[in-house]
Amino acid sequence: MEGNILSIRDKITKVLIDKKLLTENDIKKAVELQKNKGGKLSDIFVGMGLVSRSDLTLALSEELGIPPIDLSRYTISQELVKLIPKKTAKNYRVMPVSAVGKLLTLATADPLNVFAIDDISTLTGYKISVVIADENDINHAIAENYEAGATEAIEKIIGGMEPQDIRMVEEADRDSLSSTDLIKLTQDAPVVKVTNMVLAEGVRRRASDILIEPLENALRIRYRIDGILQEAERPPKRIHQALVSRIKVMSDLNIAERRLPQDGRFKLKIHHSEVDFRVSIIPSSTGEKVALRILDKSQAMLNLDKLGFEEKTLADIKAVSKRPHGMILSCGPTGCGKTTTLYSILKFVDSPEKNIITAEDPVEYQLEGINQLTVQPEMGLTFSSSLRSFLRQDPDIIMVGEIRDFETVDIAIKAALTGHLVLSTLHTTTASGSIIRLVNMGVEPFLITSSLILVVAQRLVRRICLNCREEYKITDETARKLKLKAGVKRVAYHGKGCKECRSTGYRGRVGLAETLVLSPKIRELVMKKAQEYEIKAASRREGMTTLRENGIEKALRGETTLEEILRVTVGDQEINMQDKG
Repeated sequence: MEGNILSIRDKITKVLIDKKLLTENDIKKAVELQKNKGGKLSDIFVGMGLVSRSDLTLALSEELGIPPIDLSRYTISQELVKLIPKKTAKNYRVMPVSAVGKLLTLATADPLNVFAIDDISTLTGYKISVVIADENDINHAIAENYEAGATEAIEKIIGGMEPQDIRMVEEADRDSLSSTDLIKLTQDAPVVKVTNMVLAEGVRRRASDILIEPLENALRIRYRIDGILQEAERPPKRIHQALVSRIKVMSDLNIAERRLPQDGRFKLKIHHSEVDFRVSIIPSSTGEKVALRILDKSQAMLNLDKLGFEEKTLADIKAVSKRPHGMILSCGPTGCGKTTTLYSILKFVDSPEKNIITAEDPVEYQLEGINQLTVQPEMGLTFSSSLRSFLRQDPDIIMVGEIRDFETVDIAIKAALTGHLVLSTLHTTTASGSIIRLVNMGVEPFLITSSLILVVAQRLVRRICLNCREEYKITDETARKLKLKAGVKRVAYHGKGCKECRSTGYRGRVGLAETLVLSPKIRELVMKKAQEYEIKAASRREGMTTLRENGIEKALRGETTLEEILRVTVGDQEINMQDKG
């Protein structure tokens, strides 16, 4: 700010301060973050959780005197949509709302972009009246009004194709097709468009996985969104073979092989961000099933402070991560965020003075300054053989993607005992269960107590959509089963369902965790080969919060629902929810 002249940004910031939504200290932190990482200040405010997009929209509206609009309440006709090309709407982040005479009302997230307004006026022949809308609402409106449903769009793309172009080839014919014929099939424009549509839709919906599954008389496409599978509109079964073959070509797999499983990966640039896809193809009785894991770098949250863990959990992880040697295990089922936690620990401890090496299957995210290796068992490059090689590379910290067998855990423990910090994952359901698992794998208890310093068990639960969250009263019966203390506020929350969350009531996920620190008492129990429940009880006496207890705390704070906690975690006594019909 110079003199009495305030920029628009400064004026809006002042409005937010006057409304007590921001403090001067908040702005200093955001500006410092902008200097380091770049980006729009408004996006940084939202990303830091200081204000919501709706707060920014209202502040902009108040300062400029331009009315705000809630696009979710409007039904936009196709006649209006046709006035502005999809590419123009996406580039300028605008949405036509109404047209009266020669006046077109335009919703925009950036009302100061006079070039966009002039361009659209020239393009449509209308005079433009501007209203302010939330940027996310505009993106949703563009997606809903410009992008046809999957079936309609795919049918349109393949409508002109001859049936024989994508017919299901009989078993006898499949072997007779040359590789050249198969490659030619996958390069047809309609096949490319359909494949790109399926992949882009997965990224747009923030899916973690895409499943392409041939049924007896249909082709099913499902997206795993926030941990739950959601089915898309079913495209025609006849495109199945062309779709699978196209994915094989993109993954550099053998397109003529249909009787053995195959794994691969490829990378695409979608919506200005690089997205990795891990591909698994298996044969089934009705055809080849494809599973694609989406690794969107723009969505990666590799920051311990932003994983949703409680203060004690964070303190435990950070404290042991600073130790010079020992072994840290992250455990839980597939897809619960174990690798993300380990990556976040590596980012936390990384420094130019440390030599960090990882062995993964495969490398999910490239971490700058860290040496990452993808294991290749078919070539003899396994976790155990990689570990042996690592120890000759003078490492300070080693991460092993997963402990699968005794040979790997044996070398990992020896590395932890000889002055290295070792991070790895284990497939167990609880922190105390990990110790029993190690014993069952053949590890001597004295080696466990000498090397293991922390076990983190975790899960991912869906967050309640903040746009439609509402509270309800917990019944006395449920409060008793939850063992809530007297005087505790007895309300919980759920999502009513809205456009923002696709009527699911949930948007995004948050982590639950329980941390077991190997204290002298726990080490004593391990040496005595105590049972899992004994180790768990001792850990709780020392302050460990279980996954179920951590989840209930988050549910009572309005971060998730009690139903979601009961779905994902197991308690000592199962709770039957009967609060809502």
